[in-house]
Amino acid sequence: MLPVIIAGAGPVGLALALALAGHGVPTVVLDGAEGPPATRLARTCVLPHDVARWALLPGVGDEAPLWSAWRTTYRGRAVLHHAFPPETAPRQLPQHVLERALRDAAARQELIRIARGHRLTDLEQGPAEVIAHSSARAPQSGGDRARQWRGSHLVGCDGPRSTVRKLIGVPFPGRTDVERFAVAALRADLPWPREAGLHRGLPTGEVTVRPLAGDLWRLDWPLPPDGGLVTPESLLARVHATLGAWHDGEVPAYDLLDTGVHVCHQRLARGWRSGRVFLAGDAAHLLGALGTQQVAEGLRDVDNLAWKLAVACRQGDAETLLDSYQAERRTAVGARLRAVDQALPLVRGRGGIAARLGALKRGRLALLADSHLGRGTMGGPARYGGSPIACAPRLVATTQTPVGAPVADVPVITLAGDRDRLRHRLGGPLLLVLTAPGARVWDAKHWLSAGLMPELAAAAQALPLSAELLVTEEYPGADAHTLLLVRPDGHLAAAFPGADQDSLRSCAAALRGFTDPAAEPAAEH
Repeated sequence: MLPVIIAGAGPVGLALALALAGHGVPTVVLDGAEGPPATRLARTCVLPHDVARWALLPGVGDEAPLWSAWRTTYRGRAVLHHAFPPETAPRQLPQHVLERALRDAAARQELIRIARGHRLTDLEQGPAEVIAHSSARAPQSGGDRARQWRGSHLVGCDGPRSTVRKLIGVPFPGRTDVERFAVAALRADLPWPREAGLHRGLPTGEVTVRPLAGDLWRLDWPLPPDGGLVTPESLLARVHATLGAWHDGEVPAYDLLDTGVHVCHQRLARGWRSGRVFLAGDAAHLLGALGTQQVAEGLRDVDNLAWKLAVACRQGDAETLLDSYQAERRTAVGARLRAVDQALPLVRGRGGIAARLGALKRGRLALLADSHLGRGTMGGPARYGGSPIACAPRLVATTQTPVGAPVADVPVITLAGDRDRLRHRLGGPLLLVLTAPGARVWDAKHWLSAGLMPELAAAAQALPLSAELLVTEEYPGADAHTLLLVRPDGHLAAAFPGADQDSLRSCAAALRGFTDPAAEPAAEH
């Protein structure tokens, strides 16, 4: 099997290599970085619950604490307080911690080859492969060493100035400097342990505060759009005024650990696929204004693309499936960017009287919280209901999860009798989850040979996608004996009665990109 070539060894490129390794697909990662990522506590990322599994890598541990709640205040008065259940709480960690954990995990994977020092310079596409050309600085001669790499596909995860995007001629329209923030990471005793929040009406205007590990915090102050310099003195004044406002005018003891200026851009590549070449992460999109999370969106790209590439590499004949990556992810990111563009004049007061009146009606503070709370178009996880690989079962079963949305994390039992969480089973085969009340009471050997289980187990082996059958005691809003089809990226593909074998076959075929389930071969198992 030819490897998938990944240009770029940032969080998205490394995560994609790990995800493909989980499917048994080898990769070559062209890592043109000068060295390991800089240790910057002021450069952090927030991982919502649908991508939080990436924060569970060895080496992350307590560096990615859960938010306990979100608090919005105006002039010191709480106007919104939302407590997060542990299963839906975001996690926050320094980006260098995530990248280091991804690098360590990739180094332990035999299927991942990291070509250190190699930068992509050119690529060629053929009917059955792609050839990547790279150059690397020779450590002794000071010259460049050229190299060719053969792969089945190539994914550009090489950042906003993506060489891959330029080589395939894809425009990258959008706007720069949509928002700018002064940022500080500090150690302090703040009044809201483990709570993130937005505080308006302070002497400094507005500040977003988010907890890091221990008693560390990240504070962000929006800057005026004039592009003025942020001096050390002005940033220190912001820190003192903000801490003083939270402590009755007294500035408590604190350690200022890191500072910076965070600039948010809005860009979206016109196309995310050109033959055997794909774009992901910063190479495909840029966002970050109003609390939207660029790293999280990149990891959603990874989860969506990895299983589709794996099917293409292992089984072939996957053009419809591969096309669905752009259709799903570009549509989702585009909707988020449009929502931010519509909200910016409302919450920042830059759109004249009409915008200010609209802001009062809709609530500026509510809009500012959407991205952080994971709600609405700006903050909620993507839904792929209109996907090219969507399916239509004969009989639809109801659940609290809309088709195309991420599934709820519920306890499950495998056919071997092992107990696990549903989210821990993601990233592998298609999951068939049957709701079976009482399953936890009986030993697995009793119910494996009873009811629908024998038929479903046999049907799973004949599907055009590799599939795993699981049982859960209950799923939110689902009746007993409902069968949930859960995609490898954790999105609900369909829900229908477990006895409906025709719907199972037709929906699995649709996910595979086939139109005639009877004419297609079974998956590799």
